[in-house]
Amino acid sequence: MRRVVITGVGTLNALGGDYATTAAAMQAGKCGIGPLTCRDVDRLTVRVGAEIQGFEPEQHFARNALPLLDRFAQIALVAARQAVTQSGLEMTEALALRSGVIMGTAGGGNLTVDDNYRMVYAEGKNRVHPFVVPRLMQNAATSHISMEFGLKGPAFTVSTACASANHAMGQAFQMVRTGMADIMLTGGSDAMLGFGGIKAWEGLRVMARDTCRPFSRDRSGMVQGEGGGVFVFEELDHARARGAQILAEVAGFGMSADAGDIVMPDMDGPVRAMRAALADAGVAPQDVGYVNAHGTGTAANDRVESHALRAVMGGHLDRLPVSSTKSMHGHIIGGTSAVEMLACLMALNEGVIAPTINHTEADPDCVPDPVPNEARQARVDVVMSNAFAFGGLNAVLVLRRLV
Repeated sequence: MRRVVITGVGTLNALGGDYATTAAAMQAGKCGIGPLTCRDVDRLTVRVGAEIQGFEPEQHFARNALPLLDRFAQIALVAARQAVTQSGLEMTEALALRSGVIMGTAGGGNLTVDDNYRMVYAEGKNRVHPFVVPRLMQNAATSHISMEFGLKGPAFTVSTACASANHAMGQAFQMVRTGMADIMLTGGSDAMLGFGGIKAWEGLRVMARDTCRPFSRDRSGMVQGEGGGVFVFEELDHARARGAQILAEVAGFGMSADAGDIVMPDMDGPVRAMRAALADAGVAPQDVGYVNAHGTGTAANDRVESHALRAVMGGHLDRLPVSSTKSMHGHIIGGTSAVEMLACLMALNEGVIAPTINHTEADPDCVPDPVPNEARQARVDVVMSNAFAFGGLNAVLVLRRLV
């Protein structure tokens, strides 16, 4: 099996418009959660979210391109441009045939759907824009990234709710490792902070009305965010041959299905996914120096994930930092684990573990060390990133410092 490394990273989320800004915000424990500004917010019960601030699409895209791009695709393209620029890739015709894209999303063009339902049903219009279908389709971000960089290898979209980005990155990892591609752009994005998206999530009764406080005894639910992240996954020898900066090695991937309840988490599935990822990486539990938890801030998820981590890590969990950055950037649904991967890279490259902010009181039924409220300096050689989705679909990635 070939070794796979990360040579580029890009993001747009509520904490920042690139990796450096996002990492600085995570180190400072900044909270990107605030009042929602969507239309008809007064009709919502949940009125908080982690919105991207100051993003002007017109500064990034030609006017004639914008009718084709839902917000989730705009986010993905901005992040992809940053990742490719950082990687220093020069896409030759031959390399383009060996390069592809796999992106994750849960909602796809959800805002486009919302806007056009409003036009047709509420405003009584009988005609919609001819580009509605290309805007709303789940594969739009993948296709636009492929076209922008001329990537002609494997390209598709993964949609597995809150695990979408990790599933996408896991598949991209396998593509490069097994020789199907030399370069893969991968990650995820979602933008569902519109009236319809929030109203739908309200119905699940899992949403907090103030803020997200994972692993805290007084947690009251998740807070939705928007954003995404894109990474360049590259075969190690190819990266070395062109002198690329290597940010981390993608070491292992595991996935599983609970085959249980459509919304309630189960411990067995996450345990099997984590063990599979560690085994794939050839890493012992005690070698893991940081876990970026799924950590949604709901009562059930945080408890079940904590118990699953105990089953996998044993006594090592007592001294293992486990944080949830959703407390800062919100739950970005299909794009969330891509943004959470930034915290994993920060731990490996900068020796800083992102905190779980808004933490007020320890819960003995949760992880012993949620890195409460303040970032922490530590040398970390191996990290694990968890993503557990509605529908019982689990995806776990293991990264390590290149040796």
